[in-house]
Amino acid sequence: MVKDMTEGSIPRHLITYAVPLILGNLFQLTYNAVDSIIVGRFIGKEALAAVGTASPVMNIIILGISGICIGASVLMSNFFGAHEEDMVRKEMATTAVFGVYFSLMVVAVGMLITTPLLKALYVPEEILDTAAIYLRIIFLGAPFTFFYNAIASALKSVGDSRTPLKFLAFCSVLNGVLDVIFIGLLGFGITCSAVTTVVAEALSAVLCIVYVYRKIPLLQLRPGEFKVDRGLLGQTLRYGSVTALQQSCQPIGKLLIQGAVNPMGVDVMAAFNAVNKIDAYAFTPEQSIANAITTFVAQNSGAKKEERIQKGFRTGLVLEFCYWILICVTVLALRGPLMRLFVGNAADIVALGSGYLGLMAFFYLFPGFTNGMQGYFRGRKHMKMTLLGTFIQTSLRVVFVYVLTPAMGLSGVAFACAVGWAVMLAVEVPYYFFIKRREAG
Repeated sequence: MVKDMTEGSIPRHLITYAVPLILGNLFQLTYNAVDSIIVGRFIGKEALAAVGTASPVMNIIILGISGICIGASVLMSNFFGAHEEDMVRKEMATTAVFGVYFSLMVVAVGMLITTPLLKALYVPEEILDTAAIYLRIIFLGAPFTFFYNAIASALKSVGDSRTPLKFLAFCSVLNGVLDVIFIGLLGFGITCSAVTTVVAEALSAVLCIVYVYRKIPLLQLRPGEFKVDRGLLGQTLRYGSVTALQQSCQPIGKLLIQGAVNPMGVDVMAAFNAVNKIDAYAFTPEQSIANAITTFVAQNSGAKKEERIQKGFRTGLVLEFCYWILICVTVLALRGPLMRLFVGNAADIVALGSGYLGLMAFFYLFPGFTNGMQGYFRGRKHMKMTLLGTFIQTSLRVVFVYVLTPAMGLSGVAFACAVGWAVMLAVEVPYYFFIKRREAG
């Protein structure tokens, strides 16, 4: 359902847009955990290790694709808010045609570099062939991944965040059911796991396309409209590449932090892995509210409604603050049971994780506001500032992890995160007021 955010209740727009995103992302996190459990329990630890080895490569592919699609989404939101329907369709066509060539290039390059890349990552010989087969099949799904993300981004740009959630949920459940049947019951191996993933991706892309051509006339492209507008492509790639770089900072930072945690022993490693999963659930709603801010700001920027933009941004930050109160109270009350959910009754590990979560419960306020600022900057097309802010936060977090953890243990990671977020805000807040003055003038 198309939703024009340039009119009507601001809180209602932001909440009804963010809630489906929150549910979808939480659902995806839960599905990924279940998928790993199925592979580990029914195929074995070697298969689970192979999937884990392939994950960083898969994440890079997804980051590249999602970055381009976010760039396209911001432009489409802007055009939609300005009621420039022809430009919405041109951007949609440009993204679609570029996506064909880009995704086919990903497939071709992926087929060639899979084995050398895995060797460069020091994948053990005993799982190298298994990981290579899995990753090559995943590469074959790149076109489907691109078109699902592109169409989902287009739907979100015109205010429809519910439909992509429905298709994501349906296809994720289908993937899980196929895994249980073919892996759990029939005993197929890791190849089947990769195939079911690609099948689910393909179906989600097809369902999105069918939905658009049945329900959303604005996004329906005809044969003669599949053309690349070079100007729009340049803008899309400019915004998209910066966004992809910004998103890649986080996994690189986590990898470096893991290097500081590993020497502290198995118990700390286990606790850190558990709290990372809990953090992911805590951060997801904050990121979803930020995505709602992005679409709202982009649509109203197109409509040139400056006062409404500022009201929407302030409302978004209020939502981030209200969510922080909820997650803070929840984590403080349930940090022990949450840790036991992941590590059982290992008292030492539970204590380590509980201490970390007791700090982070308060520190979650910082990423709520940084995510809100990032959402505003994306909607304003200030992608370079999102990259700079994330780079500052990630760099400082990594540096302070290495400084603080030798004396403070896992709690040092929490304080390092707080330092990174605080400095990020110290940079972004003045820049926000600079933008506000310039746009008002």
